[in-house]
Amino acid sequence: MSKTKKILIAISSLVLVFSLIAISRTLLRDYAEQQKIDELASMWEEGSNKNGGDAIPSFLFNKKKPVMLPEFRALYERNSDIVGWLKINGTRIEYPVMQNQQDAEYYLNHDFDKKQTQGGLPFLDKHSRINGSDILLIHGHHMKSGWMFKDLMKYKSESFYKEHAAFEFSTLYGKEEYEIVAVILSKVYRKSDDVFKYYQIENVKTSAEFDAYVQSIKKLALYDTGVTAQYGDKLVVLSTCEYSTENGRLAVVARKR
Repeated sequence: MSKTKKILIAISSLVLVFSLIAISRTLLRDYAEQQKIDELASMWEEGSNKNGGDAIPSFLFNKKKPVMLPEFRALYERNSDIVGWLKINGTRIEYPVMQNQQDAEYYLNHDFDKKQTQGGLPFLDKHSRINGSDILLIHGHHMKSGWMFKDLMKYKSESFYKEHAAFEFSTLYGKEEYEIVAVILSKVYRKSDDVFKYYQIENVKTSAEFDAYVQSIKKLALYDTGVTAQYGDKLVVLSTCEYSTENGRLAVVARKR
């Protein structure tokens, strides 16, 4: 065997070893993060089986101190940045929804215990307020491992939508169900682009602006759900990356029932 061939074999072996190490690290990291998510889901389920109890005062309300749902109490004590819980049947999406008041994108790369992580957690857009906005925009990563919002891609299929036309998004003080208005493909545009940008919810304030927003969403819809929304309805927009185009996005838009 020539010296050159031996060197090439040695290099190939080293590349293989480093690749296996990298894959192992990724799998271990994903496993550890999944364990944390499973722990949070268990806390949520345990809370849902409890009745009554003392309410936890919240800074979200000034005039009243409503009773926090038992599902949230242990989670809120652990991290008061939690603002909701999202669950979509037929998917792996069952996560807390977060909002950090000091850093809008904090949970882009932090877990529930505020440790840095690649997957982060679904989080509420800085222009959304859980108890004061007509449109709640929730961002989540599209992880190759299947975590976070990757399963939203299932809604590209109309047949999947028909079997999962609604989902649950609970806030600290109430369980809420949302029915899907539209599933759209879009992208993050340049500021100078004169096109509809579904993520610019800060521009939706009046009844006319709300209706125009809904009409623009319906025009982009992948299929007709037969459901629409009008001013006075509360919307949730679930947004994640979509890789068929540069800076692509997929969004699932739903109204509160």
